[in-house]
Amino acid sequence: MSAVTTAADPAEETIRLESRAWRKLKANKSALFGFIIVTFFIGIAVAAPLLPIADPAATSWSAVRKAPSAAHWLGTDEIGRDILSRMIWGAQASLMAGVVSVLIAVLIGVPFGLLSGYFGGWIDQAISRVTDALLATPFLILAIALAAFLGPSLSNAMIAIGLSAMPIFVRLTRGQVLSVKTEDYVEGARAIGLSHFAIMSRYILPNVFAPVLVQATLTVATAIIAEASLSFLGLGQQPPAPSWGSMLNVAKNFMTQAPWMAWWPGAAIFLVVLGFNLLGDGLRDALDPRES
Repeated sequence: MSAVTTAADPAEETIRLESRAWRKLKANKSALFGFIIVTFFIGIAVAAPLLPIADPAATSWSAVRKAPSAAHWLGTDEIGRDILSRMIWGAQASLMAGVVSVLIAVLIGVPFGLLSGYFGGWIDQAISRVTDALLATPFLILAIALAAFLGPSLSNAMIAIGLSAMPIFVRLTRGQVLSVKTEDYVEGARAIGLSHFAIMSRYILPNVFAPVLVQATLTVATAIIAEASLSFLGLGQQPPAPSWGSMLNVAKNFMTQAPWMAWWPGAAIFLVVLGFNLLGDGLRDALDPRES
């Protein structure tokens, strides 16, 4: 009697892997702590229009540089604006800059990485040389140069950061594709005559998704720092719209008279970057198939 083997259902296998990754992520206390931090900041950014807080652009000359009090929990700035309100609204700019910038980098970098790794040859050479040239320039220097060229605004800052981070995803995706495209199931897909697009979209892209997701999470933290740096230099969010970076730019002139103006945006940047880094590290461990 011949043995009969039953192939595993791909949907069931995917559910099993997702369940295992979620269990590993829940068991990682530092990743959960990072998730809580990130969720908190996203929550206050989304709820900003609904919260009973002062207008972030409203000034009060009778409340210039007031220390934290019951009336102004985090104090006021150099023209009497409520820092708590500006912090909450500034979270929108910082988080949006981080997420949108990384989305731009992924949407551009991943397709180029797929083409480079899958086809090889002159396509790989052309894409790799451009990527090497961009990676030779420090990330923040490239972002500042692009933002200065495009002009000072939050949208231009997001484009500049996204384009500066794009080479990282090209290189990562290319390396993953070079590894995956030699697998038996990819060779089998070629043997039955599937098109290049079908092979890349159905067999290669899903298998490079996990490392791209981890890198994207970690790059959000870098993008938030970059946005704060550009706003600090006057190339990001423009006054009077609040941004943590622009708040630090103003606060540097009042470090002795009103140090609380720098405390809160600095602490917020530190915490949200820490949260994304912890979450990214946790995702990397949870999605690693070599880890039990």
